[in-house]
Amino acid sequence: MNTPPVVVVMGVSGTGKTTIGPLLAARLGVPYAEGDDFHPPANIAKMSAGTPLTDEDRWPWLDAIGDWADGRAGLGGVVSCSALKRSYRDRLRAAAPGLVFVHLAGDRALIEDRMSHRQGHFMPTALLDSQFATLQPLQEDETGVAVKVTGSPEEITGRAAKALTELP
Repeated sequence: MNTPPVVVVMGVSGTGKTTIGPLLAARLGVPYAEGDDFHPPANIAKMSAGTPLTDEDRWPWLDAIGDWADGRAGLGGVVSCSALKRSYRDRLRAAAPGLVFVHLAGDRALIEDRMSHRQGHFMPTALLDSQFATLQPLQEDETGVAVKVTGSPEEITGRAAKALTELP
């Protein structure tokens, strides 16, 4: 029997990480962890005020997610995390070798529209430009897949699950 992967559902804010992550986890039969829950209160306050996080702000958050992912090695799991920069993904992989990334990808107009309709989230649409400017898509040497965020959550989850089975 294959060992279930530990998957990081990544992408800019508004791509559906918090929606697709739990659906993908259920489909894979593994637990889900919400990446936003790993943020210290200072990070949430900063983002709520419309201030982008610095790399220094992100390191403890990424380390906490990496620790969770490492604890799931051999057991499987899904965690949401923007993981926009290669250096962030490298840090996660250093803590939890073998991570697989699912990059939820979509165009800015679609994502802005989705963000404008969600309630009670701390990330304002004003930070979307900084997220797209920061985004470094997965490179060929990174284990993962890019999945378009068009269609229903179930369709997106289905594409992600199928793409994961096709990884070498």
